[in-house]
Amino acid sequence: MSTSAPRTATVTDRLVEANRAYAARFTDPGMGARPVLRVAVVACMDARLDLHAALGLELGDCHTIRNAGGVVTDDTIRSLTISQRALRTCSVALIHHTGCGLQTLTEDFRHELELEVGQRPAWAVEAFRDVDQDVRQSMQRVRTSPFLPHTDDVRGFVFDVTTGLLREIDPNF
Repeated sequence: MSTSAPRTATVTDRLVEANRAYAARFTDPGMGARPVLRVAVVACMDARLDLHAALGLELGDCHTIRNAGGVVTDDTIRSLTISQRALRTCSVALIHHTGCGLQTLTEDFRHELELEVGQRPAWAVEAFRDVDQDVRQSMQRVRTSPFLPHTDDVRGFVFDVTTGLLREIDPNF
C-alpha cells in the first residue's frame, strides 16, 4: 500500500478557487466582443500595471494586448489586425513603463537559452535600454504595418510605476 503525502495547494489552485467564488456571483453583462471605446491598448505584462484602474476603463471598453515590454511584435500586429478589421477598433495606445525588466536583458538571453535547452528560440527578446525610444519604435511599427487600416490615432506613453502617471512620447523627437 502506497502512502503519498497530500498534494500541496498551488497558486493555480488558489486562482481556480477564486474563480468559483467569482462565478457564483457572476451575471452575464450581455455585451459583445467589440470594445465600446474602439481602442486597443498594448502594454507590458508587468504585474504593477493595473491598466483598467490607471486609464479609467470598465469591462468592455477596450482590447488589451500584453507582452514582455509591451513591444510591438508580429503577434501584436496579428492581434491589432484582428481587433481593427474584425472588431472595429480604430485607436491604439501603447504603454511601456519605468523600471521595465527588458531594460536589464540583452539578446544574449536567447543565446544562453539556446545553450541550456539545445534549441534557438524563434523569437527575439526585444530588449531595450531607452524606454522612450522603444515606445517610438513601437509606434512606428504600428503606423507602418500594411495590415492595419487605422494608424492615424496611435499614441505612445511611459507609465511611471512610482507615481502612476502617464507621460506621452513625441513620435518625432
